[in-house]
Amino acid sequence: MNETRPAIRTYRDLVAWQVGMEAAEMVYRVTGTLPRNEEFGLVSQMRRAAVSVAANIAEGFGRAHKVEFRRFLEISRGSLFELQTHAELARRLGWLEGKPLKELRAVLRRLDALLAGLMASVRRREA
Repeated sequence: MNETRPAIRTYRDLVAWQVGMEAAEMVYRVTGTLPRNEEFGLVSQMRRAAVSVAANIAEGFGRAHKVEFRRFLEISRGSLFELQTHAELARRLGWLEGKPLKELRAVLRRLDALLAGLMASVRRREA
């Protein structure tokens, strides 16, 4: 069966960007439950990293060359790994657990897979 994919016209059409935005929204919600004294610490770091994932996908998409797009996807993935580390620290400190932790981990795993696939696709098209 040959399914046709919708055309990618803007960064908003990229599933990785869409899931990146979902992850950022989720991070903003879960960090609202962290201790108030972490507002300028872990909360700020998690939110910055989460926003960076989708923002770098968008910025890279707007670049003129596929090599630049791939580089921004690599930066995006680095921010994702940073966010995963922050979430793990919040878990270890007992600030993030249960359903919110499970849901966040799931969306971050999905985002990692999407970014890896998008990077591979861009790399193939560079050749």
